[in-house]
Amino acid sequence: VKKGEVLAIIGPSGSGKSTLLRCINFLEPPNSGRVTIGDVEFDMSKPHSAREYVAVRRRIGMVFQSFNLFQHMTVLDNLMLGPIRNRGMARAQARELAMGLLEKVRIAEQAAKYPPQLSGGQQQRVAIARALCMQPKIMLFDEPTSALDPEMIAGVLEVMENLARDGMTMIVVTHEMGFARRVADRVVFMDQGEIVEVAPPEQFFTTPATDRAALFLSQLLAH
Repeated sequence: VKKGEVLAIIGPSGSGKSTLLRCINFLEPPNSGRVTIGDVEFDMSKPHSAREYVAVRRRIGMVFQSFNLFQHMTVLDNLMLGPIRNRGMARAQARELAMGLLEKVRIAEQAAKYPPQLSGGQQQRVAIARALCMQPKIMLFDEPTSALDPEMIAGVLEVMENLARDGMTMIVVTHEMGFARRVADRVVFMDQGEIVEVAPPEQFFTTPATDRAALFLSQLLAH
């Protein structure tokens, strides 16, 4: 994945899409191979310390299906926690950073509220802003709209599109085919733990190169 690129990963449930994301940031340690983030490379045939894993995770932001916000903390405090605890940022600086990112995802007016007081779409925007607070080199999104009501999905996708336009490197596991076609630079199709096909969106959605991808797309259209 090149700097500034948006990669969409699609495929049937259970095909390994989320596991691939979790391997990239070592929530699931890969059995073999190499993971390279910027100038840091992990060769999984060699032992690595917990400190090394933490160092590379700091370069990676991740947004999950569920929002994973601290329910007893305000929106602002949820965002400030990471920069203060993990980066040693001064509280005033962390607050300025957090408020700027809440502005970016268009919910600055919710800063003093607690997560249960927000809609699902608002909570997911908070989760995106929280990940951005760590100033990552790459953002991973694991089906970020799958837990949302249909009317809330558009706002979250708009935030992600804006990030893409701003040049953020993104890997997005998604069932939102319109988003993948409109925003991604490349589409990766996975099935049964394998990457079956990689192509530009227009090519993939109009003339898939594999029978398996064609079947997947035809089933989507049937619904």
